[in-house]
Amino acid sequence: MAKETAPRWDRRMQQRLARGEAAALGELYDRFAALVHSQAYRMLDDEDAADLVTREVFSQAWENPEAYDPKQGSMRSWIAKLTHSRSVQRLRRAAAFSYAAEHGEDAAPDPEELERRVRCATAAARADYIVSSMPAPLRQALKLAYIHRRDYRQTAADLGVTEDEARRRLRLGLQLLSTANARPLDGASPPGYGRVR
Repeated sequence: MAKETAPRWDRRMQQRLARGEAAALGELYDRFAALVHSQAYRMLDDEDAADLVTREVFSQAWENPEAYDPKQGSMRSWIAKLTHSRSVQRLRRAAAFSYAAEHGEDAAPDPEELERRVRCATAAARADYIVSSMPAPLRQALKLAYIHRRDYRQTAADLGVTEDEARRRLRLGLQLLSTANARPLDGASPPGYGRVR
């Protein structure tokens, strides 16, 4: 199946960044900073580290806009990929540093444990990305059902839709969320890259 071409905004943004328009970087930041920071924080559980990753991601986008390939997905997905990559690097460095401090300078953490932590952090960040990317009606239904603990009948009443529609929204939202653990973690496929629109 062929990938969709990038939206016009994405292509224009890449061109503006390539020309060195500072206003383009500001617009890119305004549009995606919350996504980057929340994804980084979800993976790293550290506000300062998430701030650093956010700066690194936008610096990388500014310095290398040609790295964005519109054939691979949206600008949002590319930014999420950069965030994922930077967060994984920082997570691995922090784990190695922490382990070496605890067990001696030459000690290295168990690679299987480190990869388990990366997988867990990635799945959590991917779930957040999926929820933030899904259509508002699905997100609202999931929020009512799982955060406010409403059953599908109460969810339907709160949303002003039929019970069948509430069940459909919940089922579709859960199907999207079920993909959070389904992606291989080869470093090339971050949360949602080219998948969720």
